[in-house]
Amino acid sequence: MRVGFLNVNWTDILDVFLVSILLYQIYFLVRGSIASRVFLGYLFVYVFYLVVKGLGLGLLTAILQYFMGVGAVALIVIFQQEIRRFLLIIGKSTIYTNNEFLKKILGSTVLDLKNKNLKEIVDASKTIASNFNGALIVVNKRDDLGKFIETGELLDARVSKPLIVSLFNQYSELHDGAVVIVDGRLKAARCVLPVADGVDVPSSLGFRHRAAMGMSEATDAVVIVISEQTGKISLAVEGELLSNIPLAELENRLAEYLSSDVQRLVK
Repeated sequence: MRVGFLNVNWTDILDVFLVSILLYQIYFLVRGSIASRVFLGYLFVYVFYLVVKGLGLGLLTAILQYFMGVGAVALIVIFQQEIRRFLLIIGKSTIYTNNEFLKKILGSTVLDLKNKNLKEIVDASKTIASNFNGALIVVNKRDDLGKFIETGELLDARVSKPLIVSLFNQYSELHDGAVVIVDGRLKAARCVLPVADGVDVPSSLGFRHRAAMGMSEATDAVVIVISEQTGKISLAVEGELLSNIPLAELENRLAEYLSSDVQRLVK
């Protein structure tokens, strides 16, 4: 097919379509941040480079070509958080998380253990909320949480209501940070979690809730966050914060997500 002086075939249309989707996804990841302005500026320079190259301006083309090469390395540094987020999105769609056979072999052995501990976790959450003590409780699903466990105090203890409540007592040396529960074992306390800082994060959220959202963005874990000001319980899943979860629904919500094949918790 000929459009003006250009010869266009179906592969060219497909190429433009895929590039458009890629650029939109990149812009979606960086929008609202300083990185979005850098991205648009770099995109403008690249378009200008193509125009100059097409006009046959050799010296200017060589200068811009060198700039584009150096700029590519700079972009990796500037966009490291966005690149990490993009790779996490891809990683959460891997063959393992969608393969029923592998999930039955590798995942079913610990599912019952997780569900048995849910009542202890929920009961502890209720007590902590009634005492207006803040808390962050991370419960794993499939992702490896080893690097987050290493930031805290290693415990590797049996999950129990008295233990969790005592850890988040305001006089406890381990009440800051989060506890991480993996496959039915309380692995560590006072763990440091990544903090969500995107444009979609409400400015009214405190540090504890931002940490819960950040952890749920970085992994498939579900995070229980309890406000020490209001005593309200929220859940962070897949980067979303489900606020003020009724106590009667907390255990069912947790069990539904941890045993589900889909990543997203039903609201």
